Amino acid sequence: MSDTRVHATPAGVTLGPLDLIADGRARSFVLQMKAGRFHGFVVRRGDAVHGYVDRCPHAGLPLAQVLDDYLTPDGGLIACSWHAALFAVETGNCVGGPCMGQALTAWPVTVSEGKIVTG
Repeated sequence: MSDTRVHATPAGVTLGPLDLIADGRARSFVLQMKAGRFHGFVVRRGDAVHGYVDRCPHAGLPLAQVLDDYLTPDGGLIACSWHAALFAVETGNCVGGPCMGQALTAWPVTVSEGKIVTG
């Protein structure tokens, strides 16, 4: 197995039950694959989930300095803890900070039969 960082996962990987993530919160996921290690996070909004690669487009760093701390205090936006870039939860588009015009890399995830699954 490789320690190389990869930026995508295969479809059909079950990450866990939807209630693994509290509504309005986010959770980090690290998947070890033959090609390398994937780092991503999922934000839950009710029964919907939004997944992104854990990499800021501005500096290439993981967004959270504290485990699972991806959102602004009110939970309304995704925040990069390094340079205060802000991203829309639903689209990953940068809405404030040093990366205007850029976006997070989407990680396709969905909810199927009460479980979060990669798409």
